[in-house]
Amino acid sequence: MRQELQELSAELKNAAPFYSPRYIGHMNSDLLLPGVIAEFMTMMYNPNNVAAEAGPATVPRELEVGWQLARMFGYNTDPEKGTTAWGHLTSGGTIANYEGIWNFREVKFYPIALAEAAGVMGIDFEAVGPEQRKLSEYSKWALVNFSIADTVDLLASVKRQISASGMKPKEVKQFKGIIDRETLVGLGAADFFGKHREIKPPKVIVPITAHYSWDKSLKVLGLGLNNLVLVKTDKKMCLRIDHFEELIDTFENEQIPVLGAVGVLGSTEFSTIDPIDEMLEIREDAYDRGFYFGLHIDAAWGGYMCSLFRREETNQFCEREEVHEDLSYFPSQEIYDAFKAVADSDSITVDPHKLGYLPYPCGAFVARNMGVIDFISQKASYLYDIKDDRSHKSQVEKLINLGQFILEGSKPGAAAAAAYVTHRVVPLNKHHFGRLVKVTIKQCEYFYKKITTLANELDKKVLIKIPFFPETNIICFAVNVKGNDKLALMNFFGRRVFERLKINRFEPLQMKEFVGSYTSLVHGKIDDELAHEVLCDLEIDTQTFVSDVTDSQSQADHIFLFRHSLMSPWLLHRWENKNYIDRYIDYLKELIEAELLKLSKAKPMQQKKKGTSPAESE
Repeated sequence: MRQELQELSAELKNAAPFYSPRYIGHMNSDLLLPGVIAEFMTMMYNPNNVAAEAGPATVPRELEVGWQLARMFGYNTDPEKGTTAWGHLTSGGTIANYEGIWNFREVKFYPIALAEAAGVMGIDFEAVGPEQRKLSEYSKWALVNFSIADTVDLLASVKRQISASGMKPKEVKQFKGIIDRETLVGLGAADFFGKHREIKPPKVIVPITAHYSWDKSLKVLGLGLNNLVLVKTDKKMCLRIDHFEELIDTFENEQIPVLGAVGVLGSTEFSTIDPIDEMLEIREDAYDRGFYFGLHIDAAWGGYMCSLFRREETNQFCEREEVHEDLSYFPSQEIYDAFKAVADSDSITVDPHKLGYLPYPCGAFVARNMGVIDFISQKASYLYDIKDDRSHKSQVEKLINLGQFILEGSKPGAAAAAAYVTHRVVPLNKHHFGRLVKVTIKQCEYFYKKITTLANELDKKVLIKIPFFPETNIICFAVNVKGNDKLALMNFFGRRVFERLKINRFEPLQMKEFVGSYTSLVHGKIDDELAHEVLCDLEIDTQTFVSDVTDSQSQADHIFLFRHSLMSPWLLHRWENKNYIDRYIDYLKELIEAELLKLSKAKPMQQKKKGTSPAESE
């Protein structure tokens, strides 16, 4: 054992130095001590949060973490004030995104299954749905466009009417069995849509910047990749609201259901914020016309930024001026409005193991309406369970057997302990956790100022351009040599500079001054106007940006970008009279000038041998 541990210890010396201010790459940083200590303490007991029996101390804490996050987002958690939210931890944002679509699917098609079962049983239900009519009077198109709240209320009304009718337990069981059989998951997608031919398979709408897990979610849930619809982005790499509205109008006119739409609160690559408020306005207008879809927020990265907008005493949403204090530009009015609208979304993905500064794995899913659990429960509480009536239980008691309501099975209680303790020690409001988030944004503003200064210093030699304004705490930029107009060669030069910033497992990390990351603007996934503007600013021939490369010497299907997540809160702290951002800018200047010197000695921007592309010669 000693030998194996020694070997592991030696290998770990080459682990990515997330803890260091020299790391300004991916969405990683040093961890908050309360979470680390809580995780270490709990890990030795190895609790399993699939159920209270396996995690009696940690399951209640996981549920409380869900409510802590819900309050940060503006969801209600007080049963006396109406519909309450709930949430739980996941292995990461990918599973949370799966759950968002899974929840939408189970709720959306329940009214049709209920109506079918009622018809088989020869019964009907009075005053249900948004129009308070008999269930049998709704068309299938109307049933599939009930809102989440409508469907939760429908189930509650059905339970009351069943109870008042004196239906025998045997009949209740029979009715429940028919409902189970008639659901989409009961019949399977092919048989369900084959039986209800007037209802077409639903669409899921996401921005083109959305995480790749949305592709995977439709594969896993069997909804079909053809039903994943991508919304174009604008010049800020945010969802283009006019295209979104056009898609909604098209699907409504063609009577194609929309299962849900996704707004991104801090994209993984660029940390851009979609216009959540405008998406909600379009959703509400559509609902008024009888066309409904759920709205899920993918806030895996930006979720914890919501803490910056919450007051400590009342949890009320702050005025924009309060948030803006000590910052140069954040939040713009558009960003402020987007964050304020989060409270009206239906569900949210957030990753505590990203901007929550907690150990892996720790993602989270939060839903605004806890009533959805009755549609996803493994026990499928569509009707009264005679032996286990949860209606009079407390929120914790209803959810204590957590595994019934989630996609995952066994799950680490230690992650719940880490999140719970961290949120207790550093509460999710602007005076506590929000201060940490504000520092990261302030650092980005400073970085933007410094990289702009460097661009001016080197403007006779290279062009350094920021393709879109950094709204939050991630910044991207491109570098091109003056006089070069070929995109392939620009990308080649950028990669040569980046060689000194990337982790190479064959080189000791201790030799790295800084560690960064990169990304690309891919042809077909970037607004045409933005692509044209970026390339022109870089003095690149726009004709060399193509979808299919035929000339690797000049053409490319992507624009290479340096990318820096400024998570570490120590980047503005001085080390030997200079802060880390200033040090990085100086180092970047050295790297650029060193590559320029190499070019000047070896016929600038020329391939190493005839017939070899820049990428191959690298």
